[in-house]
Amino acid sequence: MTTHKLRIGFIGAGANTRKMHIPGFHKLENVELSVVANRTLASAEAVAKMDGIQRVAGNWREVVEDPAIDAVCIGTWPYLHAEATIAALENGKHVLCEARMACDLTEARAMHAAAQAHPELVAQIVPAPFSLDFDATIREMIFAGQLGQLLEVRVVHTAGHYACPGLPMSWRQDISLSGKNVLTMGIMHETVQRWVEDDPSWLLADGAVFHKTRQYAGSDLPTEVKIPDSISILGRFAKSGARMVYHFSGVESGKPRMEFRLNGSKGALRFDAFQTLLLFAKAGETEEKKITLPRSQSRGWQVEADFARSIRQGAPVELTSFEQGLRYMTFTEMVAQSLSADAQRVNWIG
Repeated sequence: MTTHKLRIGFIGAGANTRKMHIPGFHKLENVELSVVANRTLASAEAVAKMDGIQRVAGNWREVVEDPAIDAVCIGTWPYLHAEATIAALENGKHVLCEARMACDLTEARAMHAAAQAHPELVAQIVPAPFSLDFDATIREMIFAGQLGQLLEVRVVHTAGHYACPGLPMSWRQDISLSGKNVLTMGIMHETVQRWVEDDPSWLLADGAVFHKTRQYAGSDLPTEVKIPDSISILGRFAKSGARMVYHFSGVESGKPRMEFRLNGSKGALRFDAFQTLLLFAKAGETEEKKITLPRSQSRGWQVEADFARSIRQGAPVELTSFEQGLRYMTFTEMVAQSLSADAQRVNWIG
């Protein structure tokens, strides 16, 4: 496999696949973008022509069952992730699956089991991208004790795209397509999980849907919105005992924010994901000092290269493995259970 041409098939060619994955694979040597299946044959043909993919398939099963394909990149919405991933693995294909891992924990467990049943194949989830250059520094500061005892993990991401009732329905609001994933809570928690190597021992969640129905663009039929427009999550991390304080909102009327804060007994880190800015302040000091990264840590986006390296060299998947995905899907399931039980406390699901 180290010299064999790596033939990639694409299942779904949405915005992120075309922006990141297709260009990422094009940059690699001895990699062929062989086939694409999209929601319609016409859209697949358009993508193949514009993005240099050799041919199209009539449906996604043709891609996973094609003996000439070595690996698949699954870029659909979460509703198809489990079915397509499992089918690909069972047909001997390596899998790079778009985040979020699945619609719910049951699907994520099935994907993980399929990957374990085929250890010779690479199974990777597209990682949360916000902090890739900063992860090593943040982890090092935490585990070197620069923050002291971790006391609080505060995460906030707000935007205003769901505030207006007249805006069209998004697939992210459609539970049949997105499952139990709410706003950006999963991708933000994955980032925290990467830093602190910890999971919540318990949590409780409260959310609200402010506009109960919306219409997809071009449709006159209303679709029920079941995924919250705003959600707040409180909990405790198991190892450190640190408080989890998360807030995600699609109804922010002011300036949007995307921020992580790690508060410790000796110091605090603040990561502004919009400005890609990492700041540190010692306990008792109000001035935050900007942390400048060495050029060697400016890793950037290397997802497709990492995937190909794991296939060709047997390098372990670090960003993001199915085991890591299963952890953040467990968090997602806990949130869903708390929401359905009127914000009752839910313990870690073993």
